Amino acid sequence: MSQPLVSILVPFKNTEAFINECIDSIINQTYTNWEAIVIDDSSTDKSNSIVEDYSQKDTRIRLFKNKGQGIINALQTAFSLCHGDYITRMDSDDIMTPNRLEVMVNNLLKHGKHHLAVGQVKYFRADGVSDGYARYERWINALTKTGSNYSEIYKECVIPSPCWMLHRDDFIACEGFKPNRYPEDYDLTFRFYRAGFKCIPCNEVLLQWRDYSTRTSRTHEHYAINYFLDIKVHYFLELDYDSNRPLTIWGAGNKGKTVAKLLIENKIPFYWICDNEKKIGKHIYEQELYNFNYLEQLHKPQSIVTVANANEQEEIRTYFKEQQMQSMIDYFFFC
Repeated sequence: MSQPLVSILVPFKNTEAFINECIDSIINQTYTNWEAIVIDDSSTDKSNSIVEDYSQKDTRIRLFKNKGQGIINALQTAFSLCHGDYITRMDSDDIMTPNRLEVMVNNLLKHGKHHLAVGQVKYFRADGVSDGYARYERWINALTKTGSNYSEIYKECVIPSPCWMLHRDDFIACEGFKPNRYPEDYDLTFRFYRAGFKCIPCNEVLLQWRDYSTRTSRTHEHYAINYFLDIKVHYFLELDYDSNRPLTIWGAGNKGKTVAKLLIENKIPFYWICDNEKKIGKHIYEQELYNFNYLEQLHKPQSIVTVANANEQEEIRTYFKEQQMQSMIDYFFFC
């Protein structure tokens, strides 16, 4: 039985310090039937010449210039030029573990279409990984281990952008990289969720995820918090909001205020609750803030929780449990 072809889509811009390690990790895969579509997004360093050297030695590596500008255009260009049965993405500053493709292809062959292969990740950084990234790594790996990634999709991006794979037909069915909406990886994750593609549990680390101060996700405006909240509200209203039920926002910090603005812009009525005595009874954006137990006066409410403190989140979860409310049906953590 012939091995299906895997298309690895690799956009890059000015990553000359890292791109050798990335491509070497692709070449060293135990699974060998792949093509790497590597797209130069207007690099001004030596990245292009580095990739060109690789492409001359290995015909599976194909180098092209971006037809547009920016990472979404680069990914669209890459997909338009690929031929694989399975589609995956790789970032030019990261490293695949040697068995990544093999594990993902085997999982997809076993489970079939309408499934998404994912893998655990390991952050690394020359001067050490921050506590925040270490927490994110533990959180996302715990979800990936059980395939329960969507259960907390409104908190953070639950599918690492350089560590997924799915059948070409499924990728096309969920519109691939067509929408011009940032952050593009989070948007794609929501479209996987909308399509109902099941995440295949994985207990192996398949990606070495590099962190450094100038990484795009740290520096570009498209990855600022307001973009993430825009995405969350957009898909919540499309996929999980029930207009027949009263909606509440729990929390009146910066994230709560941003969510409130977005709901007002979308003409979505809501109640605003919190447990901060200094804010209860006050008005923000002409909306009165109620004590959190005002929820008990509402009939079958849905709640968006914007409280970030981990201890307070646990108390809120306990409260919802006491009210016999279910996560992702009755309440949604947005942070």
